Amino acid sequence: MGKRIRAQRKGSSPRYRVASHRFPGANTMPRVKDVVGEITELIHSPVHTAPLARVKLPDGATSLVVATEGLSVGMNVAIGDNVALRPGNITTLANIPEGTAINNVEIRPGDGGKIARTAGNSAVIEAHLGKKVRVRLPSGVAKDFVGTCRATIGVLAGHGRGEMPLRTAGAAHYKAKARGKLFPHVSGVAMNPVDHPHGGGNHQAVHGPNSVARGTSPGAKVGHIAPSRTGRGRGKKI
Repeated sequence: MGKRIRAQRKGSSPRYRVASHRFPGANTMPRVKDVVGEITELIHSPVHTAPLARVKLPDGATSLVVATEGLSVGMNVAIGDNVALRPGNITTLANIPEGTAINNVEIRPGDGGKIARTAGNSAVIEAHLGKKVRVRLPSGVAKDFVGTCRATIGVLAGHGRGEMPLRTAGAAHYKAKARGKLFPHVSGVAMNPVDHPHGGGNHQAVHGPNSVARGTSPGAKVGHIAPSRTGRGRGKKI
């Protein structure tokens, strides 16, 4: 009988749990209109690639948002419909002119921001189509959003953070630990047959099918999970 594979061990072992007490909080745009908040603190978060900015509202409430490039402690950010086109201000997509770089874009009005939240990322307003606004996403895909969805003006801070190499194994260890990942990561084909379904053989290759069904047991759920297709494309069938 083989040993439990990685996928099974992750279910109960505290080794794979994220130390959530180190997280300052989630990135969420304030659900207010026509107010001016003050940035009281710029925070490093282990699980966010971009820094977080703590925004203090006039009623005393605070909110954490991903920091836009150019913001500093003591600056004011405007939230509402009639705001200046200045980095850090939050407004609806319908009020942002074409060609403007934006970040932290809402998919649905009021969800707090879901798109373009990685350090150095930004989307671009392409066109206003009636009640919809076409946005060019960081991936290059153009997507239409409802004009009442909000976004932050500017490019996210932290550009180039991922370009710095992890010079030591310790740096890679703590990066993985902050996100609940396993480091070092050993491939299944490098293991023995008792350790992984892909283990064994006279050379490192997957022997047997590499695709498993969605409902496969955790002990065998490795490789391509419920793939829509595998292998080379043979052209369109007529």
